[in-house]
Amino acid sequence: MLATLLSAALQGIEALPVHVEVNHGESGDFKLILVGLPDAAVKESDDRVFSAIANSGYGGIRARTTINLAPGDLRKEGPCYDLPIALGILVATGQVAAPALGDYLIAGELALSGATRPVRGALAFARLARSLGCRGLLLPAASAAEAALVEGVSVYPIRSLDEAARFLSGQAHIAPLAHAEAAAACRAEPEPGGDFADVKGQHSLRRAVEVAVAGNHNLIMIGPPGSGKSMVAKRVPSIMPAPTLDESLEILAIHSAAGQTLGEARHLGRRPVRAPHHTISDVGLIGGGSIPGPGEISLAHHGVLFLDELPEFKRSALEVLRQPLEDLSVTISRSAGKVTLPCGFMLVAAMNPCPCGYLGDAKHECRCSPSQIQRYRARVSGPLLDRIDIHVEAPAVSITELRSTAPGEPSAAIAARVQAARDRQLARFKGTAVTSNARMSHAQIRQHIPLDSTLGDLLQQAMEQLSLSARAYDRILKVARTIADLAASERVEANHLLEAIQYRSLDRKVFY
Repeated sequence: MLATLLSAALQGIEALPVHVEVNHGESGDFKLILVGLPDAAVKESDDRVFSAIANSGYGGIRARTTINLAPGDLRKEGPCYDLPIALGILVATGQVAAPALGDYLIAGELALSGATRPVRGALAFARLARSLGCRGLLLPAASAAEAALVEGVSVYPIRSLDEAARFLSGQAHIAPLAHAEAAAACRAEPEPGGDFADVKGQHSLRRAVEVAVAGNHNLIMIGPPGSGKSMVAKRVPSIMPAPTLDESLEILAIHSAAGQTLGEARHLGRRPVRAPHHTISDVGLIGGGSIPGPGEISLAHHGVLFLDELPEFKRSALEVLRQPLEDLSVTISRSAGKVTLPCGFMLVAAMNPCPCGYLGDAKHECRCSPSQIQRYRARVSGPLLDRIDIHVEAPAVSITELRSTAPGEPSAAIAARVQAARDRQLARFKGTAVTSNARMSHAQIRQHIPLDSTLGDLLQQAMEQLSLSARAYDRILKVARTIADLAASERVEANHLLEAIQYRSLDRKVFY
């Protein structure tokens, strides 16, 4: 007897349909044959499935049985096929009658007891079920909540193989999860974090961070150890606008593809912050693997990627950031397939001015030779610096500032100004895919940042003196537009442009 079910394969952050065909009662020796390009986890499913079937009160196969995962040229990975394979066996062996079996998309891992376990990519499965017009989606209860965030598809939480079999045969009722409740969970309040009121001094650094967040600009901080670079970076999320529901769904889709369930995701309602160690590999940073999956830059989508001690990262790892910083996406090609992953993150980096860290510090002597300093700084290439909009120095904090009991400006006040600036940008770019000044195209720069002869001459002089590139020219204008937005100015004025120019003072000749 033949049973056919619909499941899915996760490729990047998208799901592709997979038909699970179970044929029982073939002539020949008693054995189970699994075909369809399965990986090791899928091949091991037969032991889990047979134990789950037995512990759920059903019988196993009694004749030669072939299980085909179609299409045969798409690699299948992970244990998400346990539940559809088990249900297919039960239907093919005549133990369960499920006339509507093919109307549902089914995925889930099974424990030996028959209980279900969560799977990766629930959000992608829900989108696929909606696009295929499925009657519903059967997922483990731990994964069903995130799938219910997708409107237009009924998601049924399954707790065990027996419950799924009885539901499909009409012997049990399972209520689909409500989309409104799942969406409310997605808008949960962000958990409390650090506040800028804790930062002593560093007024120029605080201003640069405010400008960077207001326009979603990339930022690099350079200063001696203990100047507060990491402390400031950890407080960047406290002044970032909350993500929209669509952005939250994109964030969750990526984290779900990486194996994180809704119950584990504490970033919902706020933007993700990723801070990988400098020993990370190229694949860990950009993504990949035998079957391509998201890396740190994709996990930071719509959020912040913080790279502390930037020159300590491998040169190859830093250089792979160049294209994603421009295109906001990365395409990974492997023998198992090619996927394109989004990575629209804000880069925040920190580094010391020299190997010992005390170059230019009035209270500590730098013992690095000029060649050591040059080699250290050369680890950060000019093309990568070109893609970082704001370069700012973080000088050492004085004892007087550290002893001060007066609190600094709180994050709430800064966040209000940032939100007002973002609102102006959203109004400016309404009807386009652009949401912040940092994402402006060349045509939008010319449209929204007109320069008179005075401003043009000022910018040309800065470009010639600092030997800046054409890419830096555009980035200066973008930053100037953000500074004008913070000042509620319709036009970019000379003071806005001058402040933007000073944020390139560590570039090219001055930096090296």
